[in-house]
Amino acid sequence: MKTTDLLAFDIGASNGRGIIARFDGEKITLHRVGGFENNFILKGDMGYWDFRHILSEMKALFQNARQQGFEPACFGIDTWGVDYGLLDNQGELIEDPRAYRSATDQELEAAWEKLDKKKLFGLTGIAALNFNTVYQLYRRVLSGDGALKKARTLLMMPDLLGYYLTGAVGTEYTNATTTGLLDVSTRAWSREITDALGIPMGILTPIDRAGTLRGRLKADIADSLGFGLVPFAAVGTHDTASAVAAIPGEGNFAFCSSGTWSLFGVETKEPVLTDFVYNANFSNEGTVQGGFRPLKNIMGLWLIQECRRVWTKEEGKEYTWPEIQAMARAVPPLQCVVDPDEQRFFAAGGMPKKIQEYCRETGQKVPETIGEIARCVYESLALKYRWAVERLGEIRGGDIQSLNIVGGGIQNPLLNQMAADATGLVTTVGPIEGAALGNALMQAQALGLVKDINEARALARASVETTRYEPNTTQQWVDAYGKLKQLMEASE
Repeated sequence: MKTTDLLAFDIGASNGRGIIARFDGEKITLHRVGGFENNFILKGDMGYWDFRHILSEMKALFQNARQQGFEPACFGIDTWGVDYGLLDNQGELIEDPRAYRSATDQELEAAWEKLDKKKLFGLTGIAALNFNTVYQLYRRVLSGDGALKKARTLLMMPDLLGYYLTGAVGTEYTNATTTGLLDVSTRAWSREITDALGIPMGILTPIDRAGTLRGRLKADIADSLGFGLVPFAAVGTHDTASAVAAIPGEGNFAFCSSGTWSLFGVETKEPVLTDFVYNANFSNEGTVQGGFRPLKNIMGLWLIQECRRVWTKEEGKEYTWPEIQAMARAVPPLQCVVDPDEQRFFAAGGMPKKIQEYCRETGQKVPETIGEIARCVYESLALKYRWAVERLGEIRGGDIQSLNIVGGGIQNPLLNQMAADATGLVTTVGPIEGAALGNALMQAQALGLVKDINEARALARASVETTRYEPNTTQQWVDAYGKLKQLMEASE
C-alpha cells in the first residue's frame, strides 16, 4: 500500500516537535520524530526568541525523520501567533524576534489615541490584547526603533522559519488575523491602521491560504540534510487554527485548544462584530477554510506551569504533572476560585504567591499546599470555560451542544473531567497532537490528497482516538461559578 509522509513542525512558546503524519489513503498515523525546549531569553526588560536555535532544531528533526525511515513528501510549520521577525534589504534577520510577554499596556493605550479601540475592533475583529502585533509594532514606532526603520519585510514566526528553509515569502491567513492589522471585511492588510499608527505598509507580505503550496527546500539546505527539494505548504500557521482543523467534532460544538493558553471558540463563515463580542473581548481569528473563529484567549495552563517552575526552584524537586494532579485530587474541592485572566497572572514569577494573595484579598480560603494551589488553578480554569461557553452560545444564537478539547492539555484527565462538570457539557478530548494533525491535513490538501475541510475532518475522525467525559454538575460547581462571576464583575 502506497503511503505519503507529511512532516508537521508544531512549535509552541515552551517547546517544539516534529511529527510525521503517515497517510495510507484511509487514515493518518502520527509518529513523533523528536522535540526540543523553546524559551524566550530576557535582555533587559525585553524578551527575545532564540531564532537560530529553533531553526537548527528543525533541521535536526528533518534528519531524525530520515534516520527513522521516513521520507517527507511535504512539510508545514505552525507556531503561536502575534510574534514576528524583521528582515533587512539583504533578506537577513535584523535581530531575534521579540517575545509577546514583554508587551505592556502603554503602547496599547497610546494606539487608541490615534485609532479608537472600538474602531480597531470593527476593522480587525480582534480583542484588545497588549501583545497583538499591531501594538508591538507601535511600540517600535513610538521609540523610533532602528530595526523597524531598517526593515524591508515583516514575517510572522512560522513564515519566517519557512523563509529561512525555502526562500519563499508570504503570510498565511490564519496568522495574519492574529496581528490586529488585517481588515476582516476585505481579508487584506488595513492601510487605514498602518497609516494612522505610522507602521510601514510596505513591509507586509502577500497573504496566502492554508492548503496551498508555497515553495520548496532550498537546494543547499536540502543537500546538507540529505533530502530532495521537499515541497513546503502553507498550513494553518497559527497553531490554534491547525488544532481546530483537526477537531473531529460535528454539529454545534465549541472547541478548546488547551495548552499554555486555552483558546475557546466556535467557527463562523463571517466575523461577528457585535457589541456583545466587543464587550466580552473575544477575537475573530481565521480558520483554515478562510472563515473565522470567534474565540476567547483564556490564560490556560500557564498558571500551573509557572507554579511548577517556582516549586522546582524552591524545593529542588521537579514534580511530574501526574504527581501534581494526584496532590490536587487529594484535597477538598472548590475551596477557592481565581479569575485566570486577572492581569497579575500574566507575567512570569512568583505565581503561587500571586494566587494566594488574590484569594486573601477576595476574602477566600488561602490555598497553602501544592495540592490546594493546583486544585484552585484547575477548577478556576474549568469555571472560566463555562463563562466562555455561555458567551459562545449567545454569539452563535443557540446553546452549545458539546465541547471538544484538543492539544497537550488533554493529558490532564482531572482537568478534563472538571471541564465537563463545570460546563455541564459532554466533553470529548483528543487528539493530543491536534495542531500537528491539522498541519498535516492542510499539507494533504495542498498535495491534492483531500479536497477540503470536510474531507479533512472525516479523515481526522477515521484517524484519531478520543475520550468522552460525562458531566457531573453539582451545586458546589454552580455556587463556585457564581463566585467567579462576582470576582470578574468586581474587577471591571
